Amino acid sequence: MARVVVLGAGVAGHTAALHLRRMLPRRHQVVVISPNAQWNWIPSNIWVGTGRMGKEQVLFPLAPVYRRQGICFHQAKATAIYPEGHPADRAETPRPQVELEFTEPSRKGEVRRLAYDYLINATGPRLDFAATPGLGPDGGYTWSVCTAVHADQTARALRGVIAAARGGRPQRLVIGMGHGTCTCQGAAFEYAFNVDFELREAGVRELCEVVYLTNEAELGDFGVGGMRFRQEGYQTTSQLWTESLFRERQVKAITGAAVTRVDPGRLVYEALDGATHTLDFDFAMLLPPFTGQPLKAYDRHGADITDVVFAPSGFMKVDADYTRKPYEEWSAEDWPKTYQNPTYPELFAAGIAFAPPHAISRPRSTPKGTPIAPAPPRTGQPAGTIGRACAESIVDRIKGRDRPLHEASMARMGASCVASTGANLRTGSAAAMIMYPVVPDEHKYPQTGRHPYHTRGEIGLFGHWIKYMLHYLFIYKAKALPGWFLIPE
Repeated sequence: MARVVVLGAGVAGHTAALHLRRMLPRRHQVVVISPNAQWNWIPSNIWVGTGRMGKEQVLFPLAPVYRRQGICFHQAKATAIYPEGHPADRAETPRPQVELEFTEPSRKGEVRRLAYDYLINATGPRLDFAATPGLGPDGGYTWSVCTAVHADQTARALRGVIAAARGGRPQRLVIGMGHGTCTCQGAAFEYAFNVDFELREAGVRELCEVVYLTNEAELGDFGVGGMRFRQEGYQTTSQLWTESLFRERQVKAITGAAVTRVDPGRLVYEALDGATHTLDFDFAMLLPPFTGQPLKAYDRHGADITDVVFAPSGFMKVDADYTRKPYEEWSAEDWPKTYQNPTYPELFAAGIAFAPPHAISRPRSTPKGTPIAPAPPRTGQPAGTIGRACAESIVDRIKGRDRPLHEASMARMGASCVASTGANLRTGSAAAMIMYPVVPDEHKYPQTGRHPYHTRGEIGLFGHWIKYMLHYLFIYKAKALPGWFLIPE
């Protein structure tokens, strides 16, 4: 019997676990370890954050799904990995182990170790609100849509802003990135335009100034270096496409900004030219930067090997080229293909948990040395695709198949993004963007880095229908209901 342990139950981990269970005989064990008891369809958190959805519409309990599928579930957080076995294990050939601390209320604080044959690290990010003083809803002065609970709090704050505007008081809403190295610009973009839509629906838009504050050097970068694509027979760029939407909706943009401090009703940011600015606000939703979860690694003798298994960011090292080199020398071939740890082949990482070799957007910093550059996105469709590839590779190894590991390079993978810009089945809209590949390949596509016809963008009501449909489709898939595996990642 083999035991496969999956750390994390987000898009990558949950997808991997379901496919492992589907493809492996029942004599093999699939174990999921997650500190959260519920699964969250994160892309719809922006609608929770405007009050269009309740948080119960984006959450469902994991335990019943895993029980029905025959997956062992522990509500716990992993704290350490022993890829060579634990020092206390006196067996001649010790098995690798993972240490976990239970977060389930009835067992909270209990610590145990679990042996594994293969492990997929899909823990997702740690929300590093502490990177910017005053950032975040817990002890800070800004709101968030990173979790369903955060988004629900944000919706209540937004209702207060609308009530104040109805009372005749002008409001300034700042939405965007709370640090110079943030990722997930798409979520902030979506939330900004959904807020704009809700303010118009409430009849208070003229009293409300909406400001989009981002670490992107230019609009439309989205952490992927921007896109060039065809639209209605003409070549355009994601910058021009995005800027036109900002002008049309009268959303102001501040680009190339690193928020350095947030005080009550005021934030401080540094611009790319090194100048320091302040910006007053009545409401601010600013996303935090991501780091890896605080997982440690130890060898057979108890020596700390965290820096062997993980990058300084806390994300797991995989089969990528982590050589430091100038931006001009970065290549699509630097990116991982199999997501297997190079030191310990039983370890894999999927989704945000793997360490990217470099950013996709050009790195920039201020004259003072403050980095202002979006980190590469690794969520959604890429996360699910990578999770499935890791699961398929492990299944082949367990079944004794002499095959190469399955590959899911982001430099050979396309991705679709449907960004809501207003939630209403009659008057809403969404920006639908397709890019291939996610990581530009300048050798294969020397003019744009991406396929000129398979990279494009459109905006309209149809996009909202698609995003609304995807909300229900992927929750259906995540619940592992009949035929779930036929729905693509």
